[in-house]
Amino acid sequence: MSLLFARKAFSSVKLGHPLFRSSRLVGGCLPRYIHSLPPGFISDPKYDKAVQLTELRGVNITHDPLLSKGTAFSMDERERLSIRGLVPPRQQNMEMQLKRVKRNMAHCETPLSKFIFLNALQDRNETLFYKLVIDNIKEMAGIIYTPTVGLASQKSHSIYRRSRGMYFSAQDRGNMSAMVYNWPHPDVDVIVVTDGSRILGLGDLGANGMQIPVGKLSLYVAAGGIHPRTVLPVVLDVGTNNQELLHDPLYLGLPQPRLKGEEYYAMVDEWVRAVTGRWPNVLIQFEDFKHPHAYNLLNKYRNKITCFNDDIQSTSTITLAGILASLKARGREQEDLAKERIICVGAGSAGVGVCEGIIDCMVTQGKVKSREEAYESIFMLDQDGLLGNHSLAMKDPSNFHQSSQREEPLDELQLRYVKKDLPDRLGLEALVETVKPTVILGLTGIRGVFTEKAIRTMSRYQEKPVIFPLSNPDTHAECTAEEAFEWSDGRAIFASGSPFENVELKGGKIGHTNQCNNSYSFPVSSIGIGLGVTVSKASRVTSTMFLEAAKVIAELATEDELKQGILFPSVSKLRDVSHKVATRVCEVAYTEGVAKATLKEGELLSDLVKDSMYTPEYVPLVHFEHE
Repeated sequence: MSLLFARKAFSSVKLGHPLFRSSRLVGGCLPRYIHSLPPGFISDPKYDKAVQLTELRGVNITHDPLLSKGTAFSMDERERLSIRGLVPPRQQNMEMQLKRVKRNMAHCETPLSKFIFLNALQDRNETLFYKLVIDNIKEMAGIIYTPTVGLASQKSHSIYRRSRGMYFSAQDRGNMSAMVYNWPHPDVDVIVVTDGSRILGLGDLGANGMQIPVGKLSLYVAAGGIHPRTVLPVVLDVGTNNQELLHDPLYLGLPQPRLKGEEYYAMVDEWVRAVTGRWPNVLIQFEDFKHPHAYNLLNKYRNKITCFNDDIQSTSTITLAGILASLKARGREQEDLAKERIICVGAGSAGVGVCEGIIDCMVTQGKVKSREEAYESIFMLDQDGLLGNHSLAMKDPSNFHQSSQREEPLDELQLRYVKKDLPDRLGLEALVETVKPTVILGLTGIRGVFTEKAIRTMSRYQEKPVIFPLSNPDTHAECTAEEAFEWSDGRAIFASGSPFENVELKGGKIGHTNQCNNSYSFPVSSIGIGLGVTVSKASRVTSTMFLEAAKVIAELATEDELKQGILFPSVSKLRDVSHKVATRVCEVAYTEGVAKATLKEGELLSDLVKDSMYTPEYVPLVHFEHE
C-alpha cells in the first residue's frame, strides 16, 4: 500500500504500522534524512513522493508556521487533521495565496512596514513566505535583510510581535544545557548567533540584534536551500552599553551594562557547550560580534567545533571575489592580485578579516615570496588614519591628528599592517596621493569617509578605479554609487555592502552597481559554506573553503558583464550560485578529510547538493501516533 493511499485511508497511523516498516526507516524511528528529505518527512515507497508526519491536530496545525497551509489544506487533510471548519471552506492553491499576499503588501508604504508584513507572514506560513521570497528575491532581499533590517533592529523592541529563535541571557548562566531542550525541533543544522555588540554599522543594539540572525537565516533558506526546520537564530544577551536602550522601558533585553573579560567569555563558552551538546554536528555562524571578541571567539573555537565568523571570513570572501572579478574587468588575470595596491579604510574585525583573506589568496597564488611581502600591498587606516610609523608622523604633523598617541592601541593582527616607511595617522586623501591605489575598501560604518578629493585623486591615476564602500546599512556607506561614478567621471568599478540603484551616466551609459555583502556573501560563504558543510557533514570550516568559494564566484560573470562593470550574476540567480559554491565546498571537505558523510558509488556531489536544497511547496500532512 502506498503512503499516498494511506493518507486517504487512515485519519492517523502509528509508527509501528506496516506502512513504516521500510528499509528506509532505521530502528523503527524516523531517520535524520531519507534521500535528502528533512526531519519529519518520509518518501512514498511507490510514487517517491514526500509526505510530512505530524503529531499535531486541530488548531495546533493551523497555528504552526511550519505546518500551516492557510487556505490550501485539501479536504482530506481538513478531515484527518481535525481542522474542518477551522479554515475558510474554499480551498485555494499557492498561486492564489501569493496574489493575495502581493496585493496586501502593495499597500505597505515604507520598507519597515513591508518588513513587519513579511514577518507576520513568516510567523503564520513559512512555506508561503519562502515561496514569495524566492520568486521575488531581488526585491525581497533588501527588505528581509540589508538595508531594511538595520532600521528594524533599531526599532526591534517597538515592533515586537512574536518571539522567533532563542535568547540566552546573563541571568541564564548555569541553565543553558537544559534550556537548549526548550527548542522544539530535534535537528538543527545551522545556528546564527550574535551578542548584538556591533550590528551592521549601527553599533551596540543589545538584544535588538535578534533581527540579524533571523534575517540571515531567512536568506539561508531562500537562497541556499537549508530547510527552515533546521535553522536556529540566537541572541546572547550579555547586556548593552547603549544608554538609549537602557533607559527605554520597552527594551526587551537585560537592562544592564555588558559583561566584560572572563565573565563574558565564560557565558559564551557555556552556550557553545550547551548547543553542541544537544546538536554535536551543528554549524555555528558568529555574527556582528565587536572587535576583539570576534577574533578571540573565532580563534578559540575554529579548530574545536564547526564554526566561522561571518564578518571576518564571509565578508572577506565576497570582497576577494569582487576584487578578482574586477581584475578580469580591467583586462588582467586573477594571478595579478599581488600587483594591486589596496587601501582599506577600517581596521576592525571586518576590515582586518577582509584583508587577511586577500593576503591568503596572494600567498596561495605563489606570486609573493612570503606573507610579509603580501602585507606590503595593503594600506590600512583606522579612525586615526594610516597604521604607520609614529616617529615619521611627528616630523610633519600637518596631515595628521594632533594627538600624541592613537585613540586605541593596535592589536597583534593590526600590527601586521603597520607601514614603517609611511607616517602614522596619515589621512586618506594624502595617502591616496602617495600610494596611488588601484582598489579602495570601506569598512568603517561611517557615512562619507570616501571624500570627493580622495576619489578624484585616485581616478587620476587609474583608468578604472575599484571603489568598494562595504558598510551597512546604505545610510552608513562610505560613499554612494552616484558619488563614486560622478567623482570618477563614470569610470568606477563599484560594489557596496547595501544595494544601490544603477546610475545614469552621460551619453546614455549606465554605471552598474554590485552588491558585495550579505546577499552575495551568503552564497559565497554563509549559504554556500553552510549548505556545503551540511551536505558533507564537515567537522570543520576551513580557510580553503572560503578561498575556493571566492574563486568560484569570481568566474561567474560573463565577459560582456565584466566589460560593463558587472562583477556578479544577477541576484535572481542566487540559488544557482549557492549550488555551485556548495558543491565546491563539498569537494574541499572531502579533499581535506573533514567530510563525514558517506557517498554512494557513482553519486555526484553536484546532484547531492541539488537534491538537498529545500524548495517551498505544500506536501501532504499525515497525522501519526506513537505506540
